[in-house]
Amino acid sequence: MALDHAGNVEELYELQDELGSGQFSTVRRCLERSSGTYFAAKFIKIRRKKGSRLGLDRKVACQEVDILQQLRHPHIMKLHDLFVCQLQMVLVLELVQGGELFDSVAEKESLSEPQASDFLIQILDALAYMHSLNIAHFDLKPEIIMLQQKDIKPNIKITGFEMAQSIEKNTCLQKRCGVPEYIAPEVIKLEPLSVVADMWSVGVITYVLLSGISPFQGETESETINNVTKGIFKYEDTHFSSTSAIAKDFINQLLVINPKERMTSAQALLHPWIKPLTIKQERNRDSCLINMDNFRRFNVERKKKQSYHMIASCNNLCKMSLFCVHTKENEDLVRPLHPLPQPLHTFPFQSPPAVLFSWSCLAP
Repeated sequence: MALDHAGNVEELYELQDELGSGQFSTVRRCLERSSGTYFAAKFIKIRRKKGSRLGLDRKVACQEVDILQQLRHPHIMKLHDLFVCQLQMVLVLELVQGGELFDSVAEKESLSEPQASDFLIQILDALAYMHSLNIAHFDLKPEIIMLQQKDIKPNIKITGFEMAQSIEKNTCLQKRCGVPEYIAPEVIKLEPLSVVADMWSVGVITYVLLSGISPFQGETESETINNVTKGIFKYEDTHFSSTSAIAKDFINQLLVINPKERMTSAQALLHPWIKPLTIKQERNRDSCLINMDNFRRFNVERKKKQSYHMIASCNNLCKMSLFCVHTKENEDLVRPLHPLPQPLHTFPFQSPPAVLFSWSCLAP
């Protein structure tokens, strides 16, 4: 059962090896002393004072916790425990050891469309649950779709809830964040949002999974953003020669510029590519295979890009640290805790190496 502790995490857990890190967080394997069960402890550094860049804003962290405590689903990573102090939050999370879904797919000799649709069913099931609670993820991408274990039948876990929000009327994000090629046009344009922003991302992920190429990736970031906002994409024969027409229809109904015309998560679960209505539809889908050579090449490039952005992020953080070190002694080291909502007994988890892009230069 998850509790809100003010004490030291090491009193209840034995901290072990580091599993990953992000700009403001580090994740370590830990062993619960009372049960002998392994978990992942995510240490989030909290900003010391307003205006500082060395840490996550407390209100942002509290908003994330507020979202996480509303979610309990088999395909969303769960939180076991929570520790809070002035300068740090520690989330003790379910240990997910299967790695990224895309890495697992890249290791396969072959992949059929029914196997790919099985992955999408799990993702859509989790999203339909979230969306029924009026919660949107806003940062769906391959890096946050993880596997519980490396099993024959993978169990998917959605992670990475840093940008997730409860949707109210005319909800807008205050800045553009996320990986440009996966986020919806309305997110880029800072327009009012709904939960179907996530469904655009599902369309991009499906397109990549079936072809091994990104539908909107340009030569530059600005070109990618332009492609996304215009909804420019096509099905090249070299990458989609073996793709079923019903799979393309699934993607077409997701990559729709107008959010009101975009397929919802509940509708997607009933689409014939996910749930064939006739024997002909099922045979059409079952006979199609994914181009694994293309997919492996894409995944290698994706991992390279991920590493590059992680290094760039760390370099920027080091520069900020050098710039701000002379003000460190003047910062208020002890600040009152921002009130936290009462946690539930299960929470989801964020992928450790999350990298966010912010396009402040494009703000209107």
